[in-house]
Amino acid sequence: MTVHPLATPFSAPARPELTGGRRVGVLLSHGFTGQPASMTPWGQALAELGYAVEVPRLPGHGTTWEELNTLTWADWYGELTSAFDRLVADNDAVVVGGLSMGGALVLRLAADRPADVAGVVVVNPAVATKRLDVKLLPVLKHLVKSFPGIANDIKKPGVEEHGYTRTPLKAIHSMMQAWPGIIEDLPKITAPLLYFRSTEDHVVDEKSEPIILGGVSSKDVTVVRLENSYHVATIDNDAEKIYADSAAFVARVTATP
Repeated sequence: MTVHPLATPFSAPARPELTGGRRVGVLLSHGFTGQPASMTPWGQALAELGYAVEVPRLPGHGTTWEELNTLTWADWYGELTSAFDRLVADNDAVVVGGLSMGGALVLRLAADRPADVAGVVVVNPAVATKRLDVKLLPVLKHLVKSFPGIANDIKKPGVEEHGYTRTPLKAIHSMMQAWPGIIEDLPKITAPLLYFRSTEDHVVDEKSEPIILGGVSSKDVTVVRLENSYHVATIDNDAEKIYADSAAFVARVTATP
């Protein structure tokens, strides 16, 4: 299976001489039908500050939507968990971050591994939707293989996410089947939370935000509005704000008590 040249995972080692002597890791997850290209610039910005960074390629992404349609949430979560385990083994503290479905994945991780997660950063995460047609997915996915794609919801001219032009229905149904379990376990999340939300997002509607913010047990919660970006804000007009604010957040939540 040919992998898109921009879908290569990004990995950088910790440079504790830049982070006060502590080894700090950051895991970043791209979203559904996307690929590492949407997260690597963010990862590079954090790596330059001395953080160990992992941006894995989730299975079925960066290849073809047909391959993605043969895979499930368990495959994506498994890949993310493997990268997380490497960071935990090699660093003193680890922060997790994700875009869209990547946000849901890291929320799942923070609920499952609260003792290992020092902080959570999400950008336009999805754990619910107002769309009524998703109720038809259990039947539709057997009749129709894909719908038009959801990639490239970016305000900045000339910027490409390089995601799929089609949305595979079996795969997206698998993602949505994971949502109720995430919502149920949100109270298990105790780590500090930094929540970035675009004021105009054509992919993820407003239903997820109150569910997440009202569900987590985190006492340290910061919400940042992105006024000049659409869904893929990590490479949109507000990207530099995401990089700077998340860097400050990582430094703060991983500082020696």
